[in-house]
Amino acid sequence: MMVSDILNLKESLIVMAGPCSVESESQVLETARALKRLGVNVLRGGAFKPRTYPESFQGLGEDGLKILAMAREETGMSIVTEAMDLESLRLVEKYADIIQIGSRNSQNFPLLKAAGKTMKPVLLKRGFGNTIDELIGSSRYISMSGNNNIMLVERGIRTFENSTRFTLDVSAVPVLHEKVNYPVIIDPSHPAGNSRYVEPLALAGIAAGADGIIVEVHPDPSRALSDAAQQLNLDQFSRLYSKIKEISRIMNKNVI
Repeated sequence: MMVSDILNLKESLIVMAGPCSVESESQVLETARALKRLGVNVLRGGAFKPRTYPESFQGLGEDGLKILAMAREETGMSIVTEAMDLESLRLVEKYADIIQIGSRNSQNFPLLKAAGKTMKPVLLKRGFGNTIDELIGSSRYISMSGNNNIMLVERGIRTFENSTRFTLDVSAVPVLHEKVNYPVIIDPSHPAGNSRYVEPLALAGIAAGADGIIVEVHPDPSRALSDAAQQLNLDQFSRLYSKIKEISRIMNKNVI
């Protein structure tokens, strides 16, 4: 599947899935093989991890990117992974098919400008303290470099509610569709903070008209080095994927 196909999402729904962090070759390949068998064409995985505390696992860096490239070579899946700064962007551009700009960097304007100059598709996440208009403003830093291959991600915002990790703003889907022509992707994993809530949030986003989802999936979440509580295991994701296809048919979208 070509990245150009991913960006033509008017009648389609793209599913991106994979572990929060690249931890080992066996972990990534097991996940990629299982996802590919289901029909998933885009593998996510973090080689560089922005973490709240410096003692936390920070990712494998370029070694992680090499593992993702190995998975792409075997399965044919496209790769989406996060660039944290200008230095890591150069490596991510070399290995990845889609460059992710995470929530913490949603207003890192030098990074956004540099990502635009790569001319690779950019997956731009909404900052957890940003308005919709601020997210759109961030996208303009990418497009001003001539790169309009942008996907906007609603991944939850910080509110006074603490029963979930963040509050998923489902209303952002129709509002963004009204304001811009970019595909809108739902990330149900980060607002959930708990694997029990990932499925209903994912389905709600698709029902609201999202053009895709990006979900954290791990072969053994209990052993994950980051975001263990919110990652689905392979069986959980398989059940979710079946429901995604059912809702997508109702929404007149083809799952790609």
